Amino acid sequence: MVSEEQSHQLEQAITILKEGGVVVFPTETAYGLAADAMNPKAVARVTQLKGRSQEKTFPLIASDREMVERIAGIPRGLMRLADTYWPGPLTLVLPVLYRGFAPGIVRDGTIAVRVSSHPIAMALSSGIGGPIVSTSANVSGEPVCYSVASVQKQFSHQDIQPDGYVDGGALDPEIPSTIVSVDDYGYPEVLRQGSIEIDV
Repeated sequence: MVSEEQSHQLEQAITILKEGGVVVFPTETAYGLAADAMNPKAVARVTQLKGRSQEKTFPLIASDREMVERIAGIPRGLMRLADTYWPGPLTLVLPVLYRGFAPGIVRDGTIAVRVSSHPIAMALSSGIGGPIVSTSANVSGEPVCYSVASVQKQFSHQDIQPDGYVDGGALDPEIPSTIVSVDDYGYPEVLRQGSIEIDV
């Protein structure tokens, strides 16, 4: 459920994202940084905020499976996992179909994307009508954050600040999403065991 205050923050956050800003928001695992995945300036701003290498690409959150299927193909070997674990903390590495992504999203013709089970994460993607960047809201190399106060403390000394916040309260600490790709033979290949334990 989303509270009245959170609904107001969501409205503001969607406006910020549409204008190319960066928003701190809760997911089912930790607080994240959101940006419009189609906006090069917005994605570059996330890189600056985190102090992260520009060679690394960002994962995405989509509001629903239909959105995923508009931008990427789901290989047969990953269909069962998507059926079972979406919405939820499962990130799939998929061949990209859409060509309008900002630099820093696509690597070797693939994107990493999940359908989040958190209502605020889903609402942000739905609100802008496309996938959002979703990377942990922390300075690169620093601990993951589970509250807005922790995020604000980490970024307090940065020259660049997030443009908005959606406060989902203190989150229970969780490990990150599980990441799965397919190998050269089309079989699932776990790249990172996370919140969902997958045995392939």
